[in-house]
Amino acid sequence: MNPLRRVIVAAAVVCSLGVTSAFAASAVKTPDFDKVKLPNGVTLLLMERHDVPLISFNAVVRGGALSDPADRLGTANLLAGLLEKGAGSRNAIEFAETVGSVGGTIETGAATESVSVSGSFLARDQKLMVELLADVLQRPRLEQSQFEALRARYIEFIRAAKDSDRSSLTPIYGAVALFGEHPYGRPVGGSEASLAAITHADVQKYYQDHVGADRVIISVAGDFKTAQLKSLLTRAFSSWRKAGQPLPSVPKQPEVTERRVLLVDAPDAVQSYFWAGDVSVARKDPRRASLDIVNTLFGGRFTSMLNTELRIRSGLSYGASSRFDRMAEGGSWELSSFTRTEKTIEAIDLTFATLDQLHEGAIGEPQLDSAKSYVLGQYPLGLETASQWAYHMATLELYGLNRSYIDDYGDALRAVTLEDAKRAVADVIPPSQQAVLVVIGKADAIRDQLRKYGPLTEVKLSDPEFQPRS
Repeated sequence: MNPLRRVIVAAAVVCSLGVTSAFAASAVKTPDFDKVKLPNGVTLLLMERHDVPLISFNAVVRGGALSDPADRLGTANLLAGLLEKGAGSRNAIEFAETVGSVGGTIETGAATESVSVSGSFLARDQKLMVELLADVLQRPRLEQSQFEALRARYIEFIRAAKDSDRSSLTPIYGAVALFGEHPYGRPVGGSEASLAAITHADVQKYYQDHVGADRVIISVAGDFKTAQLKSLLTRAFSSWRKAGQPLPSVPKQPEVTERRVLLVDAPDAVQSYFWAGDVSVARKDPRRASLDIVNTLFGGRFTSMLNTELRIRSGLSYGASSRFDRMAEGGSWELSSFTRTEKTIEAIDLTFATLDQLHEGAIGEPQLDSAKSYVLGQYPLGLETASQWAYHMATLELYGLNRSYIDDYGDALRAVTLEDAKRAVADVIPPSQQAVLVVIGKADAIRDQLRKYGPLTEVKLSDPEFQPRS
């Protein structure tokens, strides 16, 4: 049998087996791993995987943008960028050359609830890997010149996005409009104004206050011997100090009781970028499987309701999607798209009409089965490599989840009924009248028409802050 014929026959067999077999074939189980808690609070997660001679790590520091001073938003993100700009005895160039000389990678980043350091090295270089990771976390150089260069670069990134990548800004304005002064509304990267206000001393203080042994999870997966790597990491991190300040508490999320509009005026715009959302559920919410299925059907894949209406049928947009952003104490559900300025209201009307159709019972058994198969087909692809497992182990620990979050997901998806999906829509997905709407576009062309959606607040895209001025 030729290869093409074999593929066709195999595909036919899979289809004939039905949804249940697809679920069985897509089952994912978390490999065994060791968890070690050092006396100073450092948590080590070690998963041996000998399929390829690589070791991947993901070190997570609890805190992130939640720990930013209210008038210095973006501090955690600046610190994250500086962590790889020299550490220990190596300046920025020497550090990069050392990593590159052995084919390794080290990347840093910040999020709302964490700062992370991740990377991969050949198994034979694990001692160097531990040395470099220990330097990054415990002995970053945080040099003044590197700080000034990075701060200037981040400000330029925001200005460049305002000029040519406005779709990347809708989630930022959306979070601000949705959460207001709540910590979940903070732009992780800061704003032009907040970044300009951050000093070198602010970053140094953030490091002393919010980076320490009791905040850190070090997750490692790959080709190593657990006892040997545990010994290396214990020696490297056991004498580290604790963070100077406690983690900030997260207050209850604000409720959305009616639709409101934030218009971001971009006078030169020929397209409108729009976002709509509502406060939503936390990472631990037990309705995860039902919600993932519902979101997949509404806006989580190319053939979703939202993309079908806005792109395939009407041609109003090249793409439309929806997603959950789940955090420790809550989060958001949001949708986004874009269209030509003159089609802005038509596209938003169609978006809200599609959202209302979801609430009116647009999901049936065929759609439910299709979404189950799709999600189970996609899910294992994110749980294959050592770097993926290092990430997921750290995420489970960060959010206080156990391995059943991964291992039982397939069974949970298979168990979702049509009534479960409808209940998830009613309880969690906002109706159109409850969504906060954000539009980046030419205000003079769309302002008056946008007022029909609710009370309107307006800011200028050129403003150096994302928050509306009080």
